[in-house]
Amino acid sequence: MNKVQTPALTAPDGGTSSGKGTIGFLAVTSIGIGGMVGGGIFAVLGLAVTLACGGTPIAFALAGIVAALTAYSYAKLSVRYPSEGGTVTFLNQAFGTGRITGSLNILLWLSYLVTLALYAYACGSYGATFFPADQHAIWKHVILTAVIILFTLINMLGATFVGKAEKYIVAVKLTILIVVGAAGMFFVKWSSMLPEQWGNIKNVMGGGHGFSMTNLISLMAGGMIIFVAYEGFELIANTANDVKNPKKNLPRAYYSAVGFVIVLYIVIAIVTVGNLPFKEIETAQDYALAAAAEPSLGHFGFVLVAIAALLATMSAINATLYGSARISYIIAKTGELPKMLEKIGKRSPLPLEGLFLTSILSLLMANLFRVDRISTMGSAGFLIIFAMVNLSNVLLAKNTGGKKWISWSGFVVCLIALAALLWQTASSAPGNLLVLVVMLVVAVLIEVIYRAITGREIKVAGGGRSRK
Repeated sequence: MNKVQTPALTAPDGGTSSGKGTIGFLAVTSIGIGGMVGGGIFAVLGLAVTLACGGTPIAFALAGIVAALTAYSYAKLSVRYPSEGGTVTFLNQAFGTGRITGSLNILLWLSYLVTLALYAYACGSYGATFFPADQHAIWKHVILTAVIILFTLINMLGATFVGKAEKYIVAVKLTILIVVGAAGMFFVKWSSMLPEQWGNIKNVMGGGHGFSMTNLISLMAGGMIIFVAYEGFELIANTANDVKNPKKNLPRAYYSAVGFVIVLYIVIAIVTVGNLPFKEIETAQDYALAAAAEPSLGHFGFVLVAIAALLATMSAINATLYGSARISYIIAKTGELPKMLEKIGKRSPLPLEGLFLTSILSLLMANLFRVDRISTMGSAGFLIIFAMVNLSNVLLAKNTGGKKWISWSGFVVCLIALAALLWQTASSAPGNLLVLVVMLVVAVLIEVIYRAITGREIKVAGGGRSRK
């Protein structure tokens, strides 16, 4: 996740304006690509293969369709309501600031916490590969804990050197992924992607069962569990206020970023399932992409991908800490979090209370939960948020000029995807479903209890609706 921009001025039309835009098409597109190709693909690739096996490329494609439809709504809303608040602003404009919207904003913040935990988990997993195999478990927790603490201190001190290096880190990780993808395509065994190789690894290893509707649902569920690997495109919304010629460049940036990443992820998935036996991928689940690079590039490829993963996840951790702490300030400005966070956010680069809370909760999640549980929580959270953003564009279509049927399609597809995710989770790992329910209940309780205790006045920038 990249940095959320500094506060902007409210414009008469209900949007915001900060003067001349300074970010061009290529720069804003790279923000979207960098947001998606962060730690997500490194963390969830192995999980995707254990859920879909030879159908993993299709699972990534299905998740990409959901992202592409939602990108349309984001593009329309970003042009009409450019704001540092991004998703928070869109929800407030469409639904006012009632308890439902407040709960969704809290859920968005919690989803970013889960994403941070996922990045830290991936960083620890890839970092541990540089140590003896029997010490991987210990070093994974040591590294993920150390990296969250390190970047908490960096953000607390206001250091920005990692942010300044972000464009170079994005270039390095994309180059490595493209090289791995291109080289690996020469070694792909296409038979591993036949329909009888689709589905949960236990079923496939047990003999396979060919194409069926159950398989299709399993593929969709697998794609939705790893949907968190696509969520970063919405970061473009946070930069909308500073984009040159936003009416033209914002939609192009959304569609270009999502389209490029869909192709990249499908190629990476093909190379992974086509180069390694499923059992080996399951064994190396936490660092599957590095293992997938070995058949074509040898041990050098493994090390190269591991280094790329460390760079990508560390930059993502740094930016997500910054962004999620800033989100707490943005939500506080609307009256949905303590006023103290708003006051601190005005005079400090980061609201430190928000930063510390973000770090502590993420540390607990990354150390206590498995990657499938973390990914399920994050993906479900963002599917709910994206469904509501699509619905926001339906309700605001007269203002945004959007085609309702596209956003309706995005809304319905998000709900279908969420249902498939819940079905898969309930049937294979019901404990993960319980954790997800707890996350949703916590989001609602924080909103309801906080309003009941404080009675803060809820407001919407730009004259949106306001509800008690």
